[in-house]
Amino acid sequence: MKPERILAPLAALLMFTLAACSSFGPGPAPQLYVLAPQLGPVADAPQVTWQLEVAEPEAPESLDTSRIALMRGVTMDYFANAAWADRVPSLIQSDLVDAFDKSGKISAVASDTQGVRGDYRLESELKDFSAHYEAEDGIPTVTVRIVARLVSDDRKVVASFDSVHTEQAGANTVPAVVEAFDTALAASLEEIAAWALKAPPASG
Repeated sequence: MKPERILAPLAALLMFTLAACSSFGPGPAPQLYVLAPQLGPVADAPQVTWQLEVAEPEAPESLDTSRIALMRGVTMDYFANAAWADRVPSLIQSDLVDAFDKSGKISAVASDTQGVRGDYRLESELKDFSAHYEAEDGIPTVTVRIVARLVSDDRKVVASFDSVHTEQAGANTVPAVVEAFDTALAASLEEIAAWALKAPPASG
């Protein structure tokens, strides 16, 4: 794991455990982690001349948080004393913009908060962004599921796409889980970018 991805001192990591809790509560500030999906050019997509604005993904209250979510069966919880550097939907919006920008296939892309009016708008819904445990002390599998919709400037849905990716963590530790989130998210972002670039008609 790249050391710059952890925003808190490395020494604090040595005291970290994987116990889950429903709230941070009193005590030391949580260890902060950044999402760092490795993104690059998208080969299987056309070069387009239209512009895209990216909306922040909709998310249920349980995922509209900076907490790092985990699932045991049908029960959702969060890793104790650990958090993302920002709310998950905000982080994913930024990463979606990066995915299109780094695709090398689009003339302009920006978040919808930057005041850029695109020819198309990418809307999405975050269905899953959590680490799933089959056993209490087992090694979890991260699931990232994003349902994306490409919307024209007259508010018509051009196409929709359900992207689901999973990645097993290398160990039952928070840094390993964060690495798995990065890998699964990168696959989903690049898949959504490739799909969206091919979705509009050629005259778009």
